[in-house]
Amino acid sequence: MHATIRRMNAEAALVGHWRKLATSYNTIACALERALQDAHGITMSEYETLDRLVDLDCEKCRVQDVAAAMYLSQSALSRTVARLEKHGYVQRALCQDDRRGIFVRVTDAGRRRHAEARNTHLKVLTEHLPPPPAKPI
Repeated sequence: MHATIRRMNAEAALVGHWRKLATSYNTIACALERALQDAHGITMSEYETLDRLVDLDCEKCRVQDVAAAMYLSQSALSRTVARLEKHGYVQRALCQDDRRGIFVRVTDAGRRRHAEARNTHLKVLTEHLPPPPAKPI
């Protein structure tokens, strides 16, 4: 009986931890969405896509490789890339070797939009998250 109670308490604690984590994520995601939309006219997913593409720093990135590095499914990322392309922030090209593959690259306008939005992104994260632990030297 005591083992059952301990197991139930452990399960309740685990579920409680998950709920707290999910609530924190949703709070921060909503704040990012509002701030990025209001200040820069882009969604959180659009910013994150630009951010990953800028970090990858490749002339031609495969959409599926970018999707693997993100929380978006490949189809959701494809829709996000289409919106970014419509605004002139990225360019897409068909992979010549594999007609199903799509390459994407950030344009100069996309790099500017990313640079402008980066401070907003960092400001929201700073407001909602504790600083990361210092790395030992």
